[in-house]
Amino acid sequence: HMWLRQVLTLLSVASALSACAAQAPQQAAETTGRPVIRSSLDDRMLPASPSGANAMAQAPRGMSARLAKTAKERPYRLGAGDKLRVVVFGQQELSNRYTVGADGAVMLPLIGAVSAGGRTTKQLSNAIAAKLKKGFVRDPSVAVEIETYRPFFVLGEVTYPGQYPYVPNMTAEAAVAIAGGFTPRAKRDRVEIQRGELDGAARYSMALQGTVHPGDTITVAERWF
Repeated sequence: HMWLRQVLTLLSVASALSACAAQAPQQAAETTGRPVIRSSLDDRMLPASPSGANAMAQAPRGMSARLAKTAKERPYRLGAGDKLRVVVFGQQELSNRYTVGADGAVMLPLIGAVSAGGRTTKQLSNAIAAKLKKGFVRDPSVAVEIETYRPFFVLGEVTYPGQYPYVPNMTAEAAVAIAGGFTPRAKRDRVEIQRGELDGAARYSMALQGTVHPGDTITVAERWF
């Protein structure tokens, strides 16, 4: 019965190896405090550490959060119709309220027209200071803030189409409500937005929860059925 003893010996060796293999993950789990699974392809290709398969699965979520955190809305650009308060410290005769004209400029005493269209308030204050420095004020300090945003327009299938004062953080749905709401023929899920950009006007199709900007023209289309 030599062959029977050999079979029993092989079975004993296999059983001992299985016990060792089962004990290793258990010991690793006791050491790290985390269950270790080494049967998957990912665990064999990646190190058994927090940077393994579980951390890899979490990476896209963390990356998206970082990208969302770093994404910033573009600063507001001035345009015709914006009403500004300009303060030149120490120069009361220059500090006043000004409106951006149709040509995109503001008219100030001493220095005349200063281009404002397409600029931020910070850029405009720097431009005013640069002009004042040329023989008018030795070391000008200028601050510009928006008092009233330029109006927006609602056209198409609304009760009262026309021009309306802008309210910060306004949605397209709120803008339509200000214009008296939809007509019975209106398309009610999306609106068309025409918006002035630095390189010209652009048109967008936008959901009602989208944000309206000063100077936007909102058009509510007619539905076909």
